[in-house]
Amino acid sequence: MNDITVNEANTEQAAPAERVPTQPKPPTQAAKPPASRPETTKPAATTAKPPAAAEPAEKPVEKPAEDPPAVAGEEVTAPEAAAPEVPERKPLPEDRYLNRELSWLDFNARVLTLAEDKSTPLLERAKFLAIFASNLDEFYMVRVAGLKRRLQTGLPVRRPGFLPPTEQLEQIAERTSALMSRQSRVFAEEIVPALADEHIRIVRWSELDPAERERMRASFREQIFPVLTPLAVDPAHPFPYISGLSLNLAVVVREKDGGPELFARIKVPNNVPRFFALDRVTRDGARNMRFLPVEELIAAHLGQLFPGMQVAEHHLFRVTRNAEVELDEDRDEDLLQALERELARRRFGPPVRLEVAASISDHVLELLVRELDMDSHDVLRVPGLLDLTALWEIYNGVDRPDLKDPPFVPATHPHFAEGETPRSVFARLRDHDILVHHPYHSFSTSVQRFIEQAAADPNVLAIKLTLYRTSGDSPIVDALVDAAEAGKQVVVLVEVKARFDEKANIGWARTLERAGCHVVYGLVGLKTHTKTALVVRQEGNHIRRYCHVGTGNYHPKTARLYEDYGLLTADPEVGADLTDLFNVLTGYSRQTSYRRLLVAPHGVRRGIIERIDREVALGTEGLVQLKVNSLVDEEVIDSLYRASQSGVRVDLIVRGICALRPGVPDLSENIHVRSVLGRFLEHSRVFRFGRGARAEYWIGSADLMHRNLDRRVEALVQVTDPAGQEELHRVLTLMMSEDTGAFELSGNGQWHRRPGKNPQEALLRRIVDRVEG
Repeated sequence: MNDITVNEANTEQAAPAERVPTQPKPPTQAAKPPASRPETTKPAATTAKPPAAAEPAEKPVEKPAEDPPAVAGEEVTAPEAAAPEVPERKPLPEDRYLNRELSWLDFNARVLTLAEDKSTPLLERAKFLAIFASNLDEFYMVRVAGLKRRLQTGLPVRRPGFLPPTEQLEQIAERTSALMSRQSRVFAEEIVPALADEHIRIVRWSELDPAERERMRASFREQIFPVLTPLAVDPAHPFPYISGLSLNLAVVVREKDGGPELFARIKVPNNVPRFFALDRVTRDGARNMRFLPVEELIAAHLGQLFPGMQVAEHHLFRVTRNAEVELDEDRDEDLLQALERELARRRFGPPVRLEVAASISDHVLELLVRELDMDSHDVLRVPGLLDLTALWEIYNGVDRPDLKDPPFVPATHPHFAEGETPRSVFARLRDHDILVHHPYHSFSTSVQRFIEQAAADPNVLAIKLTLYRTSGDSPIVDALVDAAEAGKQVVVLVEVKARFDEKANIGWARTLERAGCHVVYGLVGLKTHTKTALVVRQEGNHIRRYCHVGTGNYHPKTARLYEDYGLLTADPEVGADLTDLFNVLTGYSRQTSYRRLLVAPHGVRRGIIERIDREVALGTEGLVQLKVNSLVDEEVIDSLYRASQSGVRVDLIVRGICALRPGVPDLSENIHVRSVLGRFLEHSRVFRFGRGARAEYWIGSADLMHRNLDRRVEALVQVTDPAGQEELHRVLTLMMSEDTGAFELSGNGQWHRRPGKNPQEALLRRIVDRVEG
């Protein structure tokens, strides 16, 4: 996310990294490997290369700036021929980890804090409420569902610091209830009145005038009534299935002349808008935008659904279900068919949460809890509007730029800007590596252009790419289809097991197969999460490989919302590494080492810990800076604790879950943890080891979690170009600056918001200044 200016001056080119060994155990490949590979692609060497001598950069740039203020001014010495021995390790306390699930709830509480911040534009505050609600839905569908499954199956707890499932579920219920109360309060007491002041109202049926009611009656007859199906519950009608995340009305009716109460359920249709828009212009010419929730419209017409009966009461409720998909990949011969079968079963996962309107009567709630086989910990009483994810409709439907963040157009990276004589992406990459920072740098004029030019270039022989998630109208997929139809060899690894994108990815896989692409679905037992692309191009009498390694998906839409880095390079070592990696992904390669990559599941954790240990050996001269989405892995955390104990400064920028306790005397007093949340979702993973001239910088797809390090194919690439190193250094320094506003974590697990400048706004201003300059 930035465009950082770099003045040109003389410096030395960083030497290529030594080949990084990985453990030899290769994963087993899943169904449908590509039928063939480019015959012209030369296999990479399999022996380790010694570091090359430093050479002058082709385009001289400024030397990296000074280290962050807290570590600036210290003398930087050249690395020793042999690193000092790592000091003897001290015993670490048993309570050194924060609980993962509660830490995630702390993250969502920080999102809620942004909705509570009155300095945030009003519709952006509503958007953060929708994000908070959506996050909580997924937390229950995945994390709480996993805890319940562990509890039911009696699986043992092996991780240190891991609370028993029962205790975790109790704490989650208590913490979630408090967060939902905060959410409801800020919505009812702040957002709703503030929207009303701006002539934007969410109204009830009773607030409509006669003309508006007549319009809504017509909408009900034409759009809603035909698809409603009231389902009775009695000895002849069993309790109906309640689909996950659907809105439902629990209705109690009785005969008009008395008699017992009868229960029925009505599902609110999900193929109509949640809000019906009603515009009204006042006498003074002001436009009032009014939104009627669809459940209000249905409730006002329940008499038409139960003619001859008296409606005694009705209440809104919502069920969340386990959404995990379980596959036996060793048994299933066709992964796509197996996955489609399991996706159909996802709808019937066990319920894990019941949200009800706060006004629900006790006897109706008891019936729902009993029929859904839930307990009191699973129930959340919600005052006001249920399912605030629907606020996205209002955010997108209200054209009020004054109530949103200022518009922003991503800038083309200076090296990709068209001059008087346009040059191809390939020509520019032959000059030097280019590090792009989305969304500050445009995805369409960098990564997307790279793939599209490769598809159209007659000299390109092959394109290989990993596809984890992409947009519904993906120009990346279109380019790959064009390339295959033009006769190029196109190999695409489509990760059909990407959570909540399984159905879309199955569709992309079949689209690519029909176009003649070689499509593989990942590796048995692993998800392929790495973000890599390789282009093989014939140039005269030799072949050159062009590469992209990134931290985010090939997703043009999220590239405007997610902060991510991407390295574009023609470096032969990266090209050889990606060739080796794709051979592992598509065939039966036993590749065990890489040059400028760290590859999971066998190499990332070890590579990171080795580099942390190198800083441990340097004591107070050491520096580790990590920017990740989540930090959970105990081995990495323990290595960071030992670094702190030996005097190494450790700066951590963790957007989401952090299980490490910073600032604890004799354990982590040299560790500082910050979380940056804002307009863009901080998604990049950046790793820095060392100070000054000896610093190593890496970017990639891996978070520091068990799933990423043990159960996924991930890749980190070393950034060796001085301009790229300078850019990463500046952003890390900005994030850790004393002037920067962020959330900070203390040793007791509490997060505190510190005032200061918004780092994302600072990066945006830097882009604007550079473009205008």
